[in-house]
Amino acid sequence: MSVEGLGRCVMVIPTYNESENIEWIVGRLRTAQPGVDIMIVDDNSPDGTGDIADRLAAGDEAISVVHRTEKAGLGAAYLNGFAVALEQGYDVIGEMDADGSHQPEQLVRLLDALASADLVIGSRYVPGGSVVNWPLQRLLLSRGGNLYVRLLLGIRVKDATAGFRLFRRTTLEAIDLGSVLSTGYVFQTDLAYRTVTRGLRVREVPIEFIERVRGDSKMSGQVASESLKLITRWGLSERRAQLHRRKRPA
Repeated sequence: MSVEGLGRCVMVIPTYNESENIEWIVGRLRTAQPGVDIMIVDDNSPDGTGDIADRLAAGDEAISVVHRTEKAGLGAAYLNGFAVALEQGYDVIGEMDADGSHQPEQLVRLLDALASADLVIGSRYVPGGSVVNWPLQRLLLSRGGNLYVRLLLGIRVKDATAGFRLFRRTTLEAIDLGSVLSTGYVFQTDLAYRTVTRGLRVREVPIEFIERVRGDSKMSGQVASESLKLITRWGLSERRAQLHRRKRPA
């Protein structure tokens, strides 16, 4: 299916043990944006999420399922889904969580913004954006992490760790997905950074992010701190590479 002015569009939704949420979120997305296809990428969920996804796909040609054999990280699931979407000829490829944190009813904001962008990020931290039901400690960790990313990498993106996004296919082709090694939550920062450094247009639009009410969160303080450590190593390596390139003789 297609969205007027943008071509064929698909939202990639990674899942692991989301049996309580997947049918609910897919139904909301199909109602909010009937012209947008859905690709569920399931990491062999033991709770039957993959079976529910197959049932949904059997009843709706706009829904497809990619079954993975292992749980290898959020980034790995997205890379798999993006590769399939590119092979299938989609013009716009998006990403969102399965747990309701990203509201399908707000996807229209991202679609509208893509008219003048190569990557649109649904941002919690631009004016008008917000976070609902997060403890103060987690909010401070997230805000602090994003500030750290901006300072370390020298980019202006306010919410580089956000996972509600739309990419043009040309953007994914330009940032060389085959060389992306990050598989966890650092993946979001990695792709935002690659987009910026290639001179492509990034826009952030405000969203209301709502903490899940059903099922177990995959994010924890330990996961967040490990992500920051990885960003530090990766960011310092990138900065060294930048300095090396600048010192090369013309």
